[in-house]
Amino acid sequence: MADEHEGQGLGRLSRRRFIQGVGTGVVGSAVISGAAPLETEAAAQPNGALGPGAVPVKLNINGKDVSLNLEPRTTLLSALRNHMPPGGELTGAKPGCEMGSCGACSVLVDGKAAYACLLLAVDVQGKKITTVEGLARGGQLTAVQHAMVEKDGYMCGFCTPGFVIAITSLLNEKPKPTLEEVKMGLSGNLCRCGAYPRIFEAALAAAGQEKGG
Repeated sequence: MADEHEGQGLGRLSRRRFIQGVGTGVVGSAVISGAAPLETEAAAQPNGALGPGAVPVKLNINGKDVSLNLEPRTTLLSALRNHMPPGGELTGAKPGCEMGSCGACSVLVDGKAAYACLLLAVDVQGKKITTVEGLARGGQLTAVQHAMVEKDGYMCGFCTPGFVIAITSLLNEKPKPTLEEVKMGLSGNLCRCGAYPRIFEAALAAAGQEKGG
């Protein structure tokens, strides 16, 4: 396709030149939202914009620093599942809705539950990321993991890692929650199988509470 578009409303102003003339604001928004850049030149480096190619990213995952080369639009979820060193993929965080609605991709970021599908990997550098794989120590399940097993807090299991993370985050903030606080704390996670009563029971058991709070 020719670079110049005469007779198409832009006269002799090319699409490339138009994008370059708009400035870095539009380009920055495209990178932040994960949208693919329209032109390679649109994400030029002189103005401080990252990309569109891969850039060095250093993440602290499960207590270890990991150096990766990622496009700035790469989500933390994708980084964990698809870009870790060979053999080190972390697939506990699941790609469910990938729009921050189901909680299947939940991880801990500095001790608090977060949706990995909504976080850019470049934005969590310097933070402590914990996936469900990083909870157990020395082969010993955490109280939350043990309670989920004992109380049968799952059915198909797809949402289970996200719920384990969400319960862990809740108990980090409220060691002795009531049933209502458990329901509220886990409201950002969906179980399509409907195992909520057992999940709630597991959360209370992990906290050393009787069912009902």
